[in-house]
Amino acid sequence: MKTKNVYVLSVLLLLINFASYGQIKMPQASPSTKVTQQVGLTNMALEYSRPSKRERKIFGELVPYGAVWRTGANNATTLAFDTEVIIQGNRIPSGKYALYTIPGKGKWDIILSTNTQLWGSIGYTDADDIVRFSVPAKKLKNTVETMEINFSSITDTGTTVGIQWDKTRAEFRVETEVDPIVMQQIKEMIIDKNTDNPGLYFQAANYYYNNNKDLRTALEWIEKSVDADPKYWTVHLKAKIEHSLGMKEEAKKTALQSMELAREANNPDYVGLNERLIKSIK
Repeated sequence: MKTKNVYVLSVLLLLINFASYGQIKMPQASPSTKVTQQVGLTNMALEYSRPSKRERKIFGELVPYGAVWRTGANNATTLAFDTEVIIQGNRIPSGKYALYTIPGKGKWDIILSTNTQLWGSIGYTDADDIVRFSVPAKKLKNTVETMEINFSSITDTGTTVGIQWDKTRAEFRVETEVDPIVMQQIKEMIIDKNTDNPGLYFQAANYYYNNNKDLRTALEWIEKSVDADPKYWTVHLKAKIEHSLGMKEEAKKTALQSMELAREANNPDYVGLNERLIKSIK
């Protein structure tokens, strides 16, 4: 027992001695990165390490087909959402998830796991899966030297998450619910309260206009906004709504008013927007 204690003490002293010398800072072979993206009303965050090809054969060799992959290097890749999202028809609660994949020649399995604490895929079990689905494996014309995961094709309600490396890309769509949330806010802040806030009326009218909702209601709201506090951007929206309702003469007159306000504010962008709107009214 005494000999064992002496051994343990010697090891501890050795570690302390090494620590006192510090460590050499060197570039990481697979540098870590964090990507954040707002999609509609949802904030998304992606954290992963990025290995490079370095003249190696990647899929089918370095990354075996048919095996669970950490989808990067070092710690497991994670994907987080601060609201509920919809992936492949599955509702995924807000939270942080490990993003695992199983690459194949023609398709990949995409996995979101509730266990985000593993080193890579060591210790992975499908009991922690919250969703698993398959997507096609796409062939790229150009080689991607350093592995990349990105957000693309972003709309007000969703984005595509793409994983690409070497000459392969796999992607899946993440959708979010926006309209029910916005409509509930409009109901609570405008319809139920009968507000006198011109900014809220502008926001509601703009949402109705951009989402093909009741334009007569949108016109009513933007008129209240303009009557209370005319701005070149609110007046311009009124002109666009009038134009969409077929009110050509009213739309021209309103666009000229917006143009004048934009000139006074030294905003050439809105001057141009109004000029183009007037030209489009036939």
